Amino acid sequence: MNIVFKTISYSILLFFCCISLHSKDNEDDEMRRKIDSLYQFEEIINIENTEVKNQNRTGTCWTFAGNSFIESELLREGKGNIDLSEMFIVRNIYPEKADLYVRYHGTTQFGEGALTHDVMRSIEKYGVVPESVYSTRPSNGYLNHAEMSGILEDMIKRVVATDPLNRTTKWKKAFEAILDVYMGSVPKKFVVEGKEYTPITYREYLGIDTKQFVDITSFTHHPFYEKFVLEVPDNFTRGDFFNVPIDEMLEITEKALENGYSVDWGADVSEPSFESKYGLAINPKDMKEMIRNKDEIKWDSIYKELDITQEERQEDFDNYLTQDDHGMHIVGIVKDKLDRKYFVVKNSWGTEKRGHDGYLYVSYSYFMHKTTSITLNKNGIPALFKNKIKLN
Repeated sequence: MNIVFKTISYSILLFFCCISLHSKDNEDDEMRRKIDSLYQFEEIINIENTEVKNQNRTGTCWTFAGNSFIESELLREGKGNIDLSEMFIVRNIYPEKADLYVRYHGTTQFGEGALTHDVMRSIEKYGVVPESVYSTRPSNGYLNHAEMSGILEDMIKRVVATDPLNRTTKWKKAFEAILDVYMGSVPKKFVVEGKEYTPITYREYLGIDTKQFVDITSFTHHPFYEKFVLEVPDNFTRGDFFNVPIDEMLEITEKALENGYSVDWGADVSEPSFESKYGLAINPKDMKEMIRNKDEIKWDSIYKELDITQEERQEDFDNYLTQDDHGMHIVGIVKDKLDRKYFVVKNSWGTEKRGHDGYLYVSYSYFMHKTTSITLNKNGIPALFKNKIKLN
């Protein structure tokens, strides 16, 4: 009798939960339509790009963004719609990250995060493979690295903590074995359309030249038009970036898109005005006051946005209010009914209930305020800016 009662109670609870979720989905759909009707977005530029993917429960946005960027480069060059494996990059970067963590006595970042230049470095060193060759997705299609990343982190911390007199290098084989169990071993050879390749020869076949890509940022604690190592946790390899004023970084991005080149984008996405489910990221003038008061964005009017200065941007970076949260891919420009422009950003959080089928519109003000870095083909940079940063 008690079992029957519990079963009925559970069924009733599940029924009402489903109703609640369905109601919330309907509310979100209605809000998306309301925002689109309010802003009346109009397409200006649309760079060809590949299908939106979902990183699921992994901290691997950097490789989804990086691969998407490379795939658009291949499309731009007329080489077709190529689906590259993100997890092949992750699998190759993990051992390097572990080695650096040990060499730096446990002071480098060992989370799942990395930056776009790590994608490029992996491609240059290890090559690329198609998604069909190395997927690592389970049968349900849902990526979840929580268990694996936890085990790897515990292991590498133990290695660092081991008495140097007792430490060996056996941990490296054990580390690789864990990766093989969770992700699978790296393919040495594979066949695409009847032809055999290695990861290196497949990269060569596709003609991916990572030396064509440059990283750019904008901060005042280093001189402009020089390179410096960007001080963010995910820059575990100490990669350097060209430093330019923020208005020039905006112009470089806009001109690249106008010239047919997409842009890889790193940014802080923790602001309440970054709303992926509605497909919009804006920078209201009173945002900080809203955050202090824990006010929600109303989305019932077009907000006036901040005219961002270099100093305001720097202050938020120095105070950790701007961090290297997320990597995405800029593939176009739209404007609203007030002729204000937004970048079209391809995300890696899937398409279901994610704004414009997995894309969102990021205002120029938000971009200028919250961008940590961009990566693009140097051929998409206007000559004026190339000369300023002494880029050949």
